[in-house]
Amino acid sequence: MGSIPMQRETTFRASAQPEHQPGPPAVVCTSLPGNPMAPAAARKFVRAALADWTELAVPAAAGVTDRLADDAVLLVSELVTNAVVHAGTTVELLCRLDEAGLGESFDTLVIEVSDHHPARAVRSEPVPQPPGTPEYGRGLQLVATLSDSWGITYRTGTKTVWARLPVEGVQAVQEIESYASEQAMQRGLRAAEILAPLPKRITHDTEWVNRGALTFLAEASDLLAGQFDEDLVAALAGQLLVPRLADWCAVWLDDEPEVAPRGAAGGAPGSRLARVWHTSEQRIEELRRSLEKEPPRLPESAGSGAVPVLWPAEALTGEATGTALAYRLMAGGRALGTLVIGRAGTVRFADEVTGLIEDFSRRVALAIGAARRYQRQATISQVLQRGLLPSSVAEIPGVHSGVVYEPRDKGGPGGDFYDVFQAGKGRWCFALGDVQGKGVEAAVVIGLARPWLRLLAREGYAVAEVLDRLNQLLLDDATEAADAAAAVVAVAGGQGLPPDGATSRFLSLLYGELVPMDDGGVRCTVASAGHPLPLLLSPDGTVRPAATPQLLLGVVDDATYTSETFELRTGDTLLCVTDGVTERRAGLHMFDDGDGLATAFAGCAGLDAALVAERIKRLVHEFSDRPPDDDLAVLVLQAQ
Repeated sequence: MGSIPMQRETTFRASAQPEHQPGPPAVVCTSLPGNPMAPAAARKFVRAALADWTELAVPAAAGVTDRLADDAVLLVSELVTNAVVHAGTTVELLCRLDEAGLGESFDTLVIEVSDHHPARAVRSEPVPQPPGTPEYGRGLQLVATLSDSWGITYRTGTKTVWARLPVEGVQAVQEIESYASEQAMQRGLRAAEILAPLPKRITHDTEWVNRGALTFLAEASDLLAGQFDEDLVAALAGQLLVPRLADWCAVWLDDEPEVAPRGAAGGAPGSRLARVWHTSEQRIEELRRSLEKEPPRLPESAGSGAVPVLWPAEALTGEATGTALAYRLMAGGRALGTLVIGRAGTVRFADEVTGLIEDFSRRVALAIGAARRYQRQATISQVLQRGLLPSSVAEIPGVHSGVVYEPRDKGGPGGDFYDVFQAGKGRWCFALGDVQGKGVEAAVVIGLARPWLRLLAREGYAVAEVLDRLNQLLLDDATEAADAAAAVVAVAGGQGLPPDGATSRFLSLLYGELVPMDDGGVRCTVASAGHPLPLLLSPDGTVRPAATPQLLLGVVDDATYTSETFELRTGDTLLCVTDGVTERRAGLHMFDDGDGLATAFAGCAGLDAALVAERIKRLVHEFSDRPPDDDLAVLVLQAQ
């Protein structure tokens, strides 16, 4: 009797609505509408599933060759791209390895892509297709070509495309791998090959499209999706297309896509020529000048398909005739720009090429849209950051200061802040704080705390009284206004509404007051609310804590804070840090384990304030090979 058939299966899900973050095989994964990373995640999922089966020594997995894996990845990539990126639907991907049973000749790799919104029209189509319209597009042509058998199954609310790819027996693996090696250059284009300078012109468009187009699109999507600069996206688009599919390429970008109407013509006011690429670099500047004089004018009825435009004969000496096509770059129903390609000496582009470039232009548009969203968020973060930190550090008579500030997210506001300011005649104050949480919600709390610190200090309140009142402020109705403001800023930055309830408003704070004395030195009064304690370094290298620990601000409404006063004499140095320093990790160890910070500080004897701050920063960075996982702030005050 034959063996009982076995099944090994793993599932992947890509959705048009956010649910969870991408994860490993057998875990539900999601993608935002039109997210170009969904196909990349699907390809990674398929390869991971095949690798898992091989590692588990599943007998049938021995027949999974590189060629079969590439065919499966190509098939999945195109179907998921059509469903998630183009149509914005929710899909589930299932890979199953059916081992041969009694009477069966071959093991089988089964792939199922289920679309949960089969009636939704593809975004690039102006109107939904009427019922009964055949759906045999490039994706299903690929399925039919690569698979042994395939079909479409309809259930309520779901359409499933399934395909069976035969897995050869173990005895044929070596022969298959040898054949696959010989055919490797014909099956796909890798990223390095795509960007190689001036490859040989492919003369048979149809043959190339049938063999390598889908791999080209998959690799191009991965390259474009990782860019956060729209000009770099435009530059990559030119390098990807020229000279493989065109002799030259130009990309116009609309400056204000939010207000541009859907029918805005490429090259209209508010757009700029971002990139021009030609097979001959000597012709780029002349072509650029010509195209800037005569930008393409697309009719308002044009969608994302190819539109013939005027051939720039004056700029292309020796190429008086040729064909130029323009594609409107559309994402989310908005025109982001125009892509123009040209090929000399041809009457028309092959239909296969125009369809391929239309697919490519959609990916370019998605990448531009993602880059613009990132830049908008970065701009908001920079504006917030400028408002959270002082424009300058006040100069204190008889005291030198050194400051280091490094947010973990280089493009966004951190939860740490510092301030040094004059509070009145003969009085200066300093603060170093850390808000629980990160991002815009923490930024709003900092925006509330810093001005109140200054106001209370300038009203003459003592150090402990300032903490008492700031604690109450964080607990009363003023925080509700901060929560509402945080929600507005989060939505404006593209982050969506934060979870219901109050935003994080616990604040650790080190706050102090400095008063220069007539006989030299400075009298320092300081209080620490849930913050790493300040350390005092004497000229002889002795280090001691300069405050006692107290409760975080914003936790208990009846908390009473106290302060401590001491003198800073010539050469004395006060070190204030956030927990990004003390809790810097290297494996199971932290920087401050065994009084590590005090030891490092003792080694700074004889250095001025600025050098002390820089040395502490350097030692924190060198403590671990991994990048810091928290904001870092250091404030050093040294009596002269």
